[in-house]
Amino acid sequence: MSGQSLTDRITAAQHSVTGSAVSKTVCKATTHEVMGPKKKHLDYLIQCTNEMNVNIPQLADSLFERTTNSSWVVVFKSLITTHHLMVYGNERFIQYLASRNTLFNLSNFLDKSGLQGYDMSTFIRRYSRYLNEKAVSYRQVAFDFTKVKRGADGVMRTMSTEKLLKTVPIIQNQMDALLDFNVNSNELTNGVINAAFMLLFKDAIRLFAAYNEGIINLLEKYFDMKKNQCKEGLDIYKKFLTRMTRISEFLKVAEQVGIDRGDIPDLSQAPSSLLDALEQHLASLEGKKIKDSTAASRATTLSNAVSSLASTGLSLTKVDEREKQAALEEEQARLKALKEQRLKELAKKPHTSLTTAASPVSTAAGSIMTTPAIDIFSTPSSSNSTSKLPNDLLDLQPTFHPSVHPISAAPQVGSTWGGFTPSPVAQPQPSAGLNVDFESVFGNKSSSVVLDSGDLGIGNGTTKNDVNWTQPGEKKLTGGSNWQPKIAPTTAWNAPTLNGMHFPQYAPPVMAYPATTPTGMMGYGMPSQMGAIPVMTQPTLIYSQPVMRPPNPFGPVPGAQIQFM
Repeated sequence: MSGQSLTDRITAAQHSVTGSAVSKTVCKATTHEVMGPKKKHLDYLIQCTNEMNVNIPQLADSLFERTTNSSWVVVFKSLITTHHLMVYGNERFIQYLASRNTLFNLSNFLDKSGLQGYDMSTFIRRYSRYLNEKAVSYRQVAFDFTKVKRGADGVMRTMSTEKLLKTVPIIQNQMDALLDFNVNSNELTNGVINAAFMLLFKDAIRLFAAYNEGIINLLEKYFDMKKNQCKEGLDIYKKFLTRMTRISEFLKVAEQVGIDRGDIPDLSQAPSSLLDALEQHLASLEGKKIKDSTAASRATTLSNAVSSLASTGLSLTKVDEREKQAALEEEQARLKALKEQRLKELAKKPHTSLTTAASPVSTAAGSIMTTPAIDIFSTPSSSNSTSKLPNDLLDLQPTFHPSVHPISAAPQVGSTWGGFTPSPVAQPQPSAGLNVDFESVFGNKSSSVVLDSGDLGIGNGTTKNDVNWTQPGEKKLTGGSNWQPKIAPTTAWNAPTLNGMHFPQYAPPVMAYPATTPTGMMGYGMPSQMGAIPVMTQPTLIYSQPVMRPPNPFGPVPGAQIQFM
């Protein structure tokens, strides 16, 4: 089985659609490929643990979900990814795992798909047990033994007697779970189990270093302990000797699979005489007969034992520091490669000075050059432009060109506003185009209009005087020099008079004509020829823009007859 399976690709595509980059990366790190998780995916997940906006429970749940897969490859890689994040990720990841009641329930896992599945299932069960124990240890002591400060002023060397006797057994349990992985060099046959073994190897060195410092602190305080404390301390030391033998076997396997000899620490065991001295001291506290021993010989034995264990701790520290230095050099090499790649990309691009003119913002030479902002609500001014733009809301329509055709049959009456006006006009000539002045709409343009007598000045544009943005004021529409504002009539109505004549039935309707704005309008009445009786004729109106106007008090009422007195 090699390469990503169809299921892997479908799952990754589903996470791409839902927009979950974390879940998608988890899926890519735990594919069916028989190899360890790719470094780029692990690095991305590590970065996610350092981002405060990333949901750590969601990340952990994505990993737990992958462990429910039936394939040993997916489950094993899920455990490896989790272990990697526990070691190199932000501490809040392992804090969350420690806060959970249950982690990996894989004690009965078995992949029956093949012989390799049977073999790898055994190591999956052991590996999951160690990760569970690692999280439980963090829950009990609130820190990771593989990351504690070491040395003479380290955590384990400065711990009090009571706390030390409770903490060292926790380290022993975690060490037991790690050594129970119990793999041989001939069983490390694929990239998946090899990746798990490397993480266990690094944990074993750091965990044993903390374990070793705890034992040194225990021995230094042993002869000052109470009887019960000495009994617990002696039992801890005996277990330590057993685990030292097992850790030595584990390191031999590491050497066999090709790990550099310089990365494997030298373990120095304490002299056997130390154990005899500890047992005799406990027997003396219990009142038993013991061999005669002087305080000087006892001190010498203790000093030799502490020196041996300190030598082991120094070797472990050197290995750890060497690993840290190697990781630092690797990171510096990566940064250098990225820098060189970036410089090559910049060298291929054209010089920034060639693109400054075309770009509104340029960062060449460390400065920012900006072009003037474009006002979308203003009309660009140009000295070559000779066109006059209309400046009235009523001009958002084809320009009005009146065409007067005299009609001999139509009588003429005197204009209401004085003078004579021609007979009703014909339909206006439509203009070729639609001139829209957004500047007039938003009040950027002055609206002073000079009107001739009898001409409403509609469609007569003026030259733009100012391009600055100003708050549009209230516009007042005028109808000529003798124009009077038309006010909506009240309920009390007096009959109008025209040339000395009263019209009692000539009451204004609520809306005498359609509520639109006329674009062209002629006189309301024409004088009759030969002294004929004046007859009111309805003006010819052309409507376009729907605007509410007050009702015309002189408009005719449909069906009403004019009576003269």
